[in-house]
Amino acid sequence: MQRFLRALIYALSTAVGLLAFVYPVITAGRATNAPLLLAFVVGLSFIALLLEVQGDAVNARFIALLGILTAMNAALRFAEVAIPGPGGFSPIFFLIILTGYVYGGRFGFLLGALTLLVSALITGGVGPWLPYQMLTAGWVGLSAPLLHPVIRRLRAEGRRVEIALLASFGLGWGLLYGALMNMSSWTFIVGPGAPLPTTFREIVRLYATFYVTTSLLWDLAGGLGNVALLLAFGAPTLRALRRFHKRFSFTYRPQVA
Repeated sequence: MQRFLRALIYALSTAVGLLAFVYPVITAGRATNAPLLLAFVVGLSFIALLLEVQGDAVNARFIALLGILTAMNAALRFAEVAIPGPGGFSPIFFLIILTGYVYGGRFGFLLGALTLLVSALITGGVGPWLPYQMLTAGWVGLSAPLLHPVIRRLRAEGRRVEIALLASFGLGWGLLYGALMNMSSWTFIVGPGAPLPTTFREIVRLYATFYVTTSLLWDLAGGLGNVALLLAFGAPTLRALRRFHKRFSFTYRPQVA
């Protein structure tokens, strides 16, 4: 039952998140419920955390490790705000990707969402964009274990190919993160209350034009930053995470979600 409830919580958060990103397109900026969405996302994150704590495979060490990694990642984002990097580069996705890959998608989702929440409180970055950032960062960690079937088929664990695939994953999410965040601000593209294009093709064309002309280079810098960090520090960080995984007596089974 607990496993079912955990899966339900993550599925619900993903479904609500997808609806939230499409919502500005549907309403053409006539309404915004960002505070309600923020409360919902934070509530789901803490419910998921409580369910994980009560799970038979997780103990207090799970909370300790999640807390330490969240604090480390929030500190990295604070440094990013103090000394901005090029374009959309942010060092926080390095740990989100690797922990989701090693400890499972649920752990990665919580680390991503909580990192954005804690760092926003520290840096004063609380605003209508925060729930969208939390969801998208959570999805980065949630989707990282999808690489496992490819890694197993190539027998690439512990080899350079594994790091190369993780770097490619980081590049893809660098672009996708920006594309999704732009969707949440669709009202600024068409203007509040302005009529939307009448067909799906027109909507896609308008959004693609906006994205390429305003955000592609910015997000590409973020993706290339992910690549650089993963290529430079991915291998030793993976070894450390796997060593702590065994030391903390987790059952080492890579999880898809």
